[in-house]
Amino acid sequence: MPSLKEVKSRITSVISTQQITKAMKMVAAAKLRRSQEKIMQMRPFAEKMNSLLKNLSSAENDGQAWYSQVREEKKVLIIAITSDRGLCGSFNSSVLKAVARLVEEKYAKQAKQGNVAYLPIGKKAFEFFEKKNFPVKSDFYTLFQNLSFDTVSAAAEFALASFRNNEFDKIEIVYNEFKNVATQLLRVEQFLPILPVENKEIATVQTDYIYQPNQEDILVGLIPKSLKVQLYKAVLDSNASENGARMTAMDKATENAGDLLKELKLTYNRTRQAAITKEILEIVAGAEALKSA
Repeated sequence: MPSLKEVKSRITSVISTQQITKAMKMVAAAKLRRSQEKIMQMRPFAEKMNSLLKNLSSAENDGQAWYSQVREEKKVLIIAITSDRGLCGSFNSSVLKAVARLVEEKYAKQAKQGNVAYLPIGKKAFEFFEKKNFPVKSDFYTLFQNLSFDTVSAAAEFALASFRNNEFDKIEIVYNEFKNVATQLLRVEQFLPILPVENKEIATVQTDYIYQPNQEDILVGLIPKSLKVQLYKAVLDSNASENGARMTAMDKATENAGDLLKELKLTYNRTRQAAITKEILEIVAGAEALKSA
């Protein structure tokens, strides 16, 4: 049985940890409210832009046809969106496992040839890929330190330029989509080339647009803008999911600390009672010894 000092020391340590996890939960909750508002406001716009993107990409325009150009998948870029910090449950590991699974199932041949590169957004993804000595595009992994549409646009422009210059034949995004505080949905989405509209009849109706000032200027400006919006939406989703996952993880850690405290306090009381009983027995034994002397 541990000594009273050891048990008391553990109780103090657990109480300190519980205070930290409770504070982290409150901080995550405050951040979650802000990030949740941003993604909820962004989603309708992003969905509409995505619809326009698919329809406009199917329009005949030689200058912008490269956005939807399907090529032989010789070189692949995977954009993995994680967090900068841990203590958020399986949030980061689920993305990294999904990336590994994606490469194993779809791009094993390219990976063996060294033709699969990674663009990490978030320090956890960067550290993971760097540790594995994978080809890493490390210009944007600190993006969450100054999260804005402009900083995400820079990463999107890099991806667009890389695809247009034939540095990569396909670009995919792996991230967590925010559903609610306790649930994040893992998503693997094709960024480039642009996927065509599945229903051709709907596509025919939806692509009947009136272009002003002209079709070329609209496509030159709108399609890249739409792609940037899609990446920005994925980053906002991941940010909200991270805060939700951290809030849930810290709430569970606080509960576990409470359960552990109950056990430790029970152990402390039992140990203290045993020590008192032992002292009483020693006193009684001493008194009996004096009587018989």
